[in-house]
Amino acid sequence: MSEEDIQCDCSCCVWPQCRGVGDDRGGQSEPATEEMNSTTKVEIIKWVVTFMIGFLTGMRKKNYKLKKTSLINDYHPYTNPSAISMCSKDGCLVLSLLILLLFNVGFVVIASCLVVTEPVAGGSGIPEIKCYLNGVKIPRVGRLMTLVSKAVGVLFSVAGGLFVGKEGPMIHSGAIIGAGFPQFQSIAFKKINIKKYGFFRSDRDKRDFVSSGAAAGVAAAFGAPIGGVLFSLEEGCSFWNQKLTWRSFFCSMAATYSLNFFLSGINTANWGYFYLPGLINFGVFKCANESGIGCHLWNALDLIVFIFMGLLGGVFGALFNTVNLLLTKHRMKHVQKKHKAIRVLEAVLVAAVTTTVSFSAAMLLGECRSMASNQSNGSIPLVDESVRTYFCPENHYNDMATLFFNSQEEAIKQLFHQEGKFSLATLGLFFLLFFFLACWTYGVHVPSGLFVPSLLCGAAYGRFVATVLVQVGYANHENSGTFALIGAAAFLGGVVRMTISLTVILIESTNEISYGLPLMLVLMVAKWSGDYFNEGLYDIHIKLKGVPLLEWEVHHGTERLKACDVMDKPESYVYIVSRVSSVIRMLRTTAHNAFPVVSVADGRNLIKGEFAIFLLSKCGNSSVTIPKIN
Repeated sequence: MSEEDIQCDCSCCVWPQCRGVGDDRGGQSEPATEEMNSTTKVEIIKWVVTFMIGFLTGMRKKNYKLKKTSLINDYHPYTNPSAISMCSKDGCLVLSLLILLLFNVGFVVIASCLVVTEPVAGGSGIPEIKCYLNGVKIPRVGRLMTLVSKAVGVLFSVAGGLFVGKEGPMIHSGAIIGAGFPQFQSIAFKKINIKKYGFFRSDRDKRDFVSSGAAAGVAAAFGAPIGGVLFSLEEGCSFWNQKLTWRSFFCSMAATYSLNFFLSGINTANWGYFYLPGLINFGVFKCANESGIGCHLWNALDLIVFIFMGLLGGVFGALFNTVNLLLTKHRMKHVQKKHKAIRVLEAVLVAAVTTTVSFSAAMLLGECRSMASNQSNGSIPLVDESVRTYFCPENHYNDMATLFFNSQEEAIKQLFHQEGKFSLATLGLFFLLFFFLACWTYGVHVPSGLFVPSLLCGAAYGRFVATVLVQVGYANHENSGTFALIGAAAFLGGVVRMTISLTVILIESTNEISYGLPLMLVLMVAKWSGDYFNEGLYDIHIKLKGVPLLEWEVHHGTERLKACDVMDKPESYVYIVSRVSSVIRMLRTTAHNAFPVVSVADGRNLIKGEFAIFLLSKCGNSSVTIPKIN
């Protein structure tokens, strides 16, 4: 039998050598060539759209970088640092506090009103994006109004002095850009609908672009493109493939370098200087002596201390999650079910208490610590420009005010790199106050992230451990920043239970690869110790919202359950042929709308492996049922 005699007469087979009679060319047919060209065109457009998602995400972060500033401290004459330093003579501290309260409360009211208008814009947005990437559609999670409320609201919530971060909202913003831009249409503006480029309106393509947008948000926030891809893989998607890895990395790279390109020109007038970090800069860890000879950031013996710090960090993270769980349940019961104004009033209360506690602690509980020699002789690193010298003599600084009267990023850098000392009382009190205020704040109706507050709280814990070790003669003061970094990683890992992506994010943010082993070890120990008590905070909030997210593993003991153990009694089911009246009666007397389909055989009801889903709607005085068989 010759090759020409072989014929393909079934539609389910594809024979690569099949040719029609009289076809001597053996080449591709014209429809196949057109299909290949169309596929190539769609693939090129997909990469272009991926680049635009990264670029737009970077520009969104660039605008935030330009607008985000301590509006009160910079512009109001009674609340900037130099004015407060003069208040000991004029007695204007009360006036400064009142004006600070006025501005902070006003900013928080704006942020809270935006979230009340668009509720899905509240919180960090990471739980919602995680649900969406795992196949659960959250209403309005990717709308334009959600993006506006999130972007503007987080600006005012951070400027309002709340202990919140901007990283979670940035990730959510990047995901919204990934969800909206490739559609080439808008639900808010119905006239925008370019059907010619409607290639990517399927659920799968939309989910892939959301993954890339979330990765770009992490990359732009931390300057960590690899960490962004790993974040989407570890914390977000359950549907992943090799092409998505490439596109997510390309999107993260586009976001990082577009952000760095514009910031280089704006900040340094040196366009194209791609060595600027992301929006969060943890500074460079280095030894105190310039030569670096005989100086190590950590040693093998420190790993034992790091393990215990990771163990305790996981416990602190579990305690944070438990307290926030109780507060959120109380909030859902007594705040969310009432008038919308009550939600705004709660945010006002949190802002007022946070401002009062921070101001009072900085003014009344701080200690004057002597500056390091390089701070007083004029050779000042950037981290030493943000020390606060309130009511302290020359060449001294107020340690509590330095932590409370700086942005959270600056406070973290102070704990990482400040060569001056912080007292144990200051570090311990700051940790406790920040712990409970940040725990109370997360869940209030404002856009709020969790990364930076957790890092700052953990950095205070790590610096506390370093100070204790210095006093007992174990460690030198020069490597206190290393313990602060390990404490920050331990606490954040204990709260969110991230390991792989968080390790890479912190390595890329600190530009110090030598911290790889300690960070991996600490994050694993923190996850294990935290998982012994409860779940990560994102998973806790997903369950509180009642989202039916399928977990990776079944709960202990569920493998022994039978169908009768989880079904209502008496069971509700439908036959292959059922009366409409019986279906309507069943829908009105049950709380669900999916029922097993059974058939009668030998006097027994046998499940056919199918489910009938009924939708009950009221049209005037008549009831209509629409069955759907899955």
